Amino acid sequence: MAKSEENGKPVRVYADGIYDLFHFGHARSLEQAKKLFPNTYLLVGCCNDEVTHKYKGKTVMTGSERYESLRHCRWVDEVIPDAPWVLTQEFIDKHEIDYVAHDSLPYADASGAGKDVYEFVKSIGKFKETKRTDGISTSDIIMRIVKDYNQYVMRNLDRGYTRKDLGVSYVKEKRLRVNMGLKKLHEKVKKHQEKVGEKIQIVAKTAGMHRNEWVENADRFVAGFLEMFEESCHKMGTAIRDRIQEQLKRQQLRGLLYDKEDDDDDDNDDYFYDDSTEEEEYYENEDEK
Repeated sequence: MAKSEENGKPVRVYADGIYDLFHFGHARSLEQAKKLFPNTYLLVGCCNDEVTHKYKGKTVMTGSERYESLRHCRWVDEVIPDAPWVLTQEFIDKHEIDYVAHDSLPYADASGAGKDVYEFVKSIGKFKETKRTDGISTSDIIMRIVKDYNQYVMRNLDRGYTRKDLGVSYVKEKRLRVNMGLKKLHEKVKKHQEKVGEKIQIVAKTAGMHRNEWVENADRFVAGFLEMFEESCHKMGTAIRDRIQEQLKRQQLRGLLYDKEDDDDDDNDDYFYDDSTEEEEYYENEDEK
């Protein structure tokens, strides 16, 4: 148990780092440090630009910007600028640090003082472990920017930055603008194709919805046509039959008139020709037709 905790005072927990491009992974680690004890006073040390550039490399944000980012984190009670790369007993005593919080993975000591910058703190029993947040880190964010470098250059050019501000040559700028113009044209064509495809799908769906109705109407139209055709054929057949019967009646009437004329001429003619048999056979044949 820490002396501060025994005296009823807040436990003084120290966490340090570079905190470049301060992100939620940083905030979560500081939250864990803050919640190590019911009553915790969290001190956060941040290395300056000189030390950081010497042992880790160039940062995106300046030391002042990184300090200010930490001051706006809700879990931080105090920010210690110009923090040392490797903690010493003198530094721990000066700030009355009870525990040091960090993830348990060995952090290579680029200064050459040891294998792990937290080796000394671990050896004296003042180390408290926190967990890293997977999927987020300053290096990951920088990699995203590097991967899409051209897009970010164009983004800033469109926002008013000059090629000199971005360290881009004249030829590079023109090539990027041409490529981005082609990309926008491709996106525009793609959107147009998608709209056309949506319209085609709507037409296809509409046709599918009315397909059964169309089939039923087609069946009804065909049935109606056949009914009308059958009725017309029936009427035509009746008319033909009536005309044939009318012709037969006329022929029978004509035959009767011929018979009457023959009877009237029997007494006056010396020569008699019997044509009844021929007439009967003729009319019988006509009746059969």
